[in-house]
Amino acid sequence: MRETDGKGGPFVAVRRVSQGPPRGSGCRSSPAEVVTGSTTAWIGRGLSCVCAQRRDSNTRLLFDLTPSQEECLRRLQSRIDVAYDSSKKEHQEGLWALWYAAYPGVELYGIISDQWKEMGWQGKDPSTDFRGGGFISLENLLFFAKNYPKSFQDLLQKREGVRAMWEYPFAVAGVNITFMLIQMLDLQAAKPTSMIAAVFLKLLSENERAFDVLYCMSFKMMDQQWLAMRASYMDFNLVMNSTRRQLEQELLLEDVQRIEDMPSYSLLKR
Repeated sequence: MRETDGKGGPFVAVRRVSQGPPRGSGCRSSPAEVVTGSTTAWIGRGLSCVCAQRRDSNTRLLFDLTPSQEECLRRLQSRIDVAYDSSKKEHQEGLWALWYAAYPGVELYGIISDQWKEMGWQGKDPSTDFRGGGFISLENLLFFAKNYPKSFQDLLQKREGVRAMWEYPFAVAGVNITFMLIQMLDLQAAKPTSMIAAVFLKLLSENERAFDVLYCMSFKMMDQQWLAMRASYMDFNLVMNSTRRQLEQELLLEDVQRIEDMPSYSLLKR
């Protein structure tokens, strides 16, 4: 599921022209950030541009982040860096919580159990499926189950649309979505290297749970793509690539100032 980072695209230099104290506390961007150049209609999101040829996902950028944006990115990266560790009580408790959020009232007989296959893990020990996404992929699934339970259950139970004979496994798909978002948004880099990543960091500075919300939207969007493409298990990578392209397009829309402004946010039901 690796894709090119668009290094062949046009080069755009971006800097922060001015800087003031953060707005309040937490992950908020500074109101003192201003924009220069000819692209103020689309880059006035706490980003400052010296020169830009076009607005597309292949454009290369150089950014300076505000202190608040740097802190938001650091916090998210610290979550990304945590590998799932089955020996840690907190991680085991996260799995238990996920089970009972997914199947309330159904007893789980053990942290290692064939019951996990029902959720879409590959075997009886879910810890072996977290290598690609880390502990944050479990956090994403839990966030989804707790904050948008109807959408979570619709996906888990495959309630919508005409389903394929060979469906994608729910839980493993969730881990893959976490991995895809980390790659798409270049979240392991010190600074954003694409417009996609830069726009997301601005959204993150407005809502520190933006990554988790984007994850939920991405899962719903992926399922819609799956149904539209009449996909089967072997088509999963194609569906993920199509989902990524749609996410990139939505992030670059002119009127997206908050994560909730993205069109796919409307897919989420509580």
